[in-house]
Amino acid sequence: MRELFYYQDSMMKQFKANVVRTGIDGERPFIVLSNTAFYPTGGGQPHDTGYIDDLRVVDVEKIGDEIFHYIEGNFDCLNDEVTGILDWDRRYDHMQQHCGQHILTAAFVELLNIPTVSFHLGSELVTIDLATEQLTDEQLALVEKRANEIILENRPIETKWITKEELPNFPLRKDVSVDEDIRLVIIPDYDYNGCGGTHPTSTGQVSTIKIMGTEKMKKNIRVSFVCGNRVLKQLAMRKSVLSDVARQLSVPEETAATALKKVLNDVKATEKALEEAQNHLLEYEAKELVANSVNNIVACTFENRTVQTLQKLGRAVVSQHSELICLFVANNEDKLQFIAARGADVKKSMKEISTAILPLINGKGGGNDGFVQGGGEKVLSAQELLKEMKQNI
Repeated sequence: MRELFYYQDSMMKQFKANVVRTGIDGERPFIVLSNTAFYPTGGGQPHDTGYIDDLRVVDVEKIGDEIFHYIEGNFDCLNDEVTGILDWDRRYDHMQQHCGQHILTAAFVELLNIPTVSFHLGSELVTIDLATEQLTDEQLALVEKRANEIILENRPIETKWITKEELPNFPLRKDVSVDEDIRLVIIPDYDYNGCGGTHPTSTGQVSTIKIMGTEKMKKNIRVSFVCGNRVLKQLAMRKSVLSDVARQLSVPEETAATALKKVLNDVKATEKALEEAQNHLLEYEAKELVANSVNNIVACTFENRTVQTLQKLGRAVVSQHSELICLFVANNEDKLQFIAARGADVKKSMKEISTAILPLINGKGGGNDGFVQGGGEKVLSAQELLKEMKQNI
């Protein structure tokens, strides 16, 4: 493994090698080379992409002792010797993020004695899961500051192949998971870690680290962060969003958060006032419906009224008279919805009504003896469903 180009020189962008064999894996054509700078997926780091001659390399995997380069196109056109060219922006980004993870993880151990239990290098963000249930903003700020100090010092990043017997000679951050081909990635006097990934040659090439957020993951805390060029991309995205918000609020960017908070408070106050007004209107509507009741039954159909509104209106109706029964049906877009409610002195169970009418509309519902609601398909009209409800009283 140590003879592979991506281990000999992680900064290699182009190389020549011989074609060992070609084949089809499922429906995916692949090439095996005598050596390669294309890194295969592994250790939390995604695979490289690029070209072998004119063929696009779309995936790279280590299968057994071979590196499979999955390609687009027909490998029959290849000569014995080929040229590999890496998508360098992708590779360098992965090296920045992976090295940044080592630095950040080591900072959590150094300052807080919190180990990392898993690592994921995504296309937008990088995450590490930490073996802790709580992190404060102050702790995150201290760790981020320490990580960026290590980057600014531009310490060398060394790699070393050792045997299992040599492991006790190094202050490893965690135990290695292999017994052979043990490769250490070392930031002298800071981090010693078994790793098979690719890294730049110095910490300064990581450029910078920025923690983006945290979230609870069972008994761990997941920390999201970005390094290097991704920091600039995140900054540009957030600058664009902030500028747009500030422009819509007609305020300077530095006061956008305060202005937005005021707008949201105003919206909540308006929504509360609107809800109170709507409740008053429902009270007036309920009084009118009660005035037009027949034999202590208030029965009515509506167009496009939510079941929540029907519930409020139904409760307002039966609260005005203890002997009333209220039956409402609403014709709403793709379904019928209904409620049935009774006053305090009515003995009839409303559940009997819903049990009788739900099969008619292939519907579902719920409630109790005093109040039920439900809905179903438009196999009947709203008026026909209301008629069925009235017949069950």
